[in-house]
Amino acid sequence: MRRRDFIAAIAGAAVCSMGARAQQPKKVARIGFLATGPLEAPETRTTLNAFNQGLREHGYIDGENVIVEVRAADSKIERFPALASELVGLNLDLIVASNSVAGRAVQQATATIPIVIPVMGDPVGDGLVASLARPGGNTTGLTFLGPQLVPKRLALLKEALPTLFRVAALWHPGAYGTRTMNDMMSEAEGAAQTLGLQLRLIAVRGPDELDKAFSAIADERADALMVFPSPMLFAERKRIVDLAAKLRLPLISMGKEFVQLGGLMSYGADITDSFRLSGAYVDKVLKGAKPADLPVEQPTKFELFINLKTAKVLGIDIPATLLARADQVIE
Repeated sequence: MRRRDFIAAIAGAAVCSMGARAQQPKKVARIGFLATGPLEAPETRTTLNAFNQGLREHGYIDGENVIVEVRAADSKIERFPALASELVGLNLDLIVASNSVAGRAVQQATATIPIVIPVMGDPVGDGLVASLARPGGNTTGLTFLGPQLVPKRLALLKEALPTLFRVAALWHPGAYGTRTMNDMMSEAEGAAQTLGLQLRLIAVRGPDELDKAFSAIADERADALMVFPSPMLFAERKRIVDLAAKLRLPLISMGKEFVQLGGLMSYGADITDSFRLSGAYVDKVLKGAKPADLPVEQPTKFELFINLKTAKVLGIDIPATLLARADQVIE
């Protein structure tokens, strides 16, 4: 081969090589998402939409530069371990576990794949992280401060209903770790005693026990209902609000989502927005950050929502001082 032809061939090969490199697609990240409620339920779709919004804010679009593999437990937390193992088997870059219970199941299935949990009750108490500042291990995310806000909700309920005496509390055994659940119970019982309230704890282990639970609440002749933090109860919020309405029970919960469906009041962090905010953690991990070094984010704002329409239906006159403090009043 003549020298000129040889140089031309080399140059052509280089151009082809550069063109091939330019045409090579960027790596598409694969993320797992472990949800609590049924996939087709509006409540689950709301959560997923918030998460996808958070991804878009950081430049990720499902189906383009990221693929999100969703698995849903249909409000049966006993399904979490099998679904977690299924996701781990897909060799994903990261798994988003929607809450503490889902996160624990994923932790037990993998010690290497990064885990982001948008909604944790007590991350340290549940053993999910070593500390909020330095999580350690393969897990990080956000907390909504589960046990700490229970007394405040009872106090708000008493303020709205000064003659309140009997309060039923719907709770889910096993919703969080033993320490977190014990703290939640003791906080509630201590607050009830201080406020002069009779507190009746009604356990619900799954969606199929809700009807029985509300029959017990009716038998107790409760004046109001408080819903404890729980991924399962949160996923079943529409049904809970409807059952409370049938008994004409004023309801207070951790999330505005209950109030938007017809519950009376809520006080707490914005749970749905936590899923949007988790997109920032996903972005950092996909860019090389280790969960062990990403501090768990605590809420800086707690919202008070009041449904004035529901109050009028129930014949409740909400004090003007309480309405003035509300972040949103639904009329």
